[in-house]
Amino acid sequence: MSDDGRTGTVRAVSRWQIVGLSINDVIGSGIYLLPATAAALLGPASLWAVLLAGFAVALLVLCYAQAASYFDQPGGGYLYAREAFGPFAGFEVGWMLLVTRISTAASLSNGLAEAVGLFWPAAREGAARVFVVAGSLGLLVLINVLGVRTAARAGVALAIGKLLPLLLFVVLGAFYVDPSLLRSDAPMPVDHLGEAALLLLFAYAGFENLPAAAGEYRNPRRDVPFALLTMIVLVTIIYFSVQLVAMGTLPGIAQSTSPLAEASAQFGGTALALILTVGAAISILGTNSNTVMMGPRYLLALSQDGYGPRALSAIHPRFRTPARAVLLLGAIALVLALTGSFKQLALLSVVARLCTYIGTAVSVLVLQKRHRGREGALHLPGGPLIPLAAIALSLGLLASASAQNLIAAAIALAIGAVIYKFRRAPGA
Repeated sequence: MSDDGRTGTVRAVSRWQIVGLSINDVIGSGIYLLPATAAALLGPASLWAVLLAGFAVALLVLCYAQAASYFDQPGGGYLYAREAFGPFAGFEVGWMLLVTRISTAASLSNGLAEAVGLFWPAAREGAARVFVVAGSLGLLVLINVLGVRTAARAGVALAIGKLLPLLLFVVLGAFYVDPSLLRSDAPMPVDHLGEAALLLLFAYAGFENLPAAAGEYRNPRRDVPFALLTMIVLVTIIYFSVQLVAMGTLPGIAQSTSPLAEASAQFGGTALALILTVGAAISILGTNSNTVMMGPRYLLALSQDGYGPRALSAIHPRFRTPARAVLLLGAIALVLALTGSFKQLALLSVVARLCTYIGTAVSVLVLQKRHRGREGALHLPGGPLIPLAAIALSLGLLASASAQNLIAAAIALAIGAVIYKFRRAPGA
């Protein structure tokens, strides 16, 4: 264990803890809703679309893995854009990453209340909803204030807790799959391809947050690329397997509101259905745990570079965590969670996230040339081909977004430009 000299944080997170954190950040509420929504939009073709989406997202993951192999500082996409194109581009990417993290934390807190509502109906409204939203956020904030090692261990435990029900679902359900449910003579619907593409991409989203806490990883230049590549392989296999079993065991899956629980009831009875329902809540809590861990690291990096109050740069003298940044993110997320819906807040993060993907992929084109001889750096096959493909993918998905989402992103970028004008001297 060592200190990061620039941030004052502690390098305490190991390689396999980083792998657990990356899986925890990607597998969230989406996997419990994806089978039905994808089937409704694409029919039986949704099974292969899930697999194709994994390969497509791998292009973006490879860009982040290469960029991460050049740096051991925190900041993620903010750091990459700043180093490639200067402070303004870096700030705008960092700002959009922060918007994504806060809106995601708020939306997941609402999603947790909905998931808990499946076995405690009162949690969907009133005081019980406030208790679930505020209580879950408060717990995650506390864990992340107490120390990154505590947060990492909690993240890994929650990752295991969310994976076990899914693995149980796949292993047991594989014996009951009806191949006829996986086929259809009807042509694949094409009216909602753009919507389906966005849905599938964001089922795999979250990986971009992993480099944000690089200052607290033991060997980030080596371990972050390893974790990202391991994660995308494992998550793609899990998503494809879950989609296969869900579609093959639940007739009329497109009309289901809780497809995994209903499919489980078909072959495993009410006990397995309850396990999957509880698993959904654990899955959401686990993803939000990572959000509360990674989000404040963007605040820390931005503050250290002169954006926002200097107080956000402070590291707790005992716990060695950016405690004030953690508390601020938690407070803002709580206000948003209690005043907005899951869907509204989730949509807020959609285009913001795409902007950061484009920023990182474009940055990699510059960083490849600048660091081409760096020892130990990851080298992508084809040179610029993978970043260019990732940029094309992101632009295509951006074109599929609604005008409302695009306007919201433009407003966020404009607010970021105003904040940038009031930058103070770093450390001042």
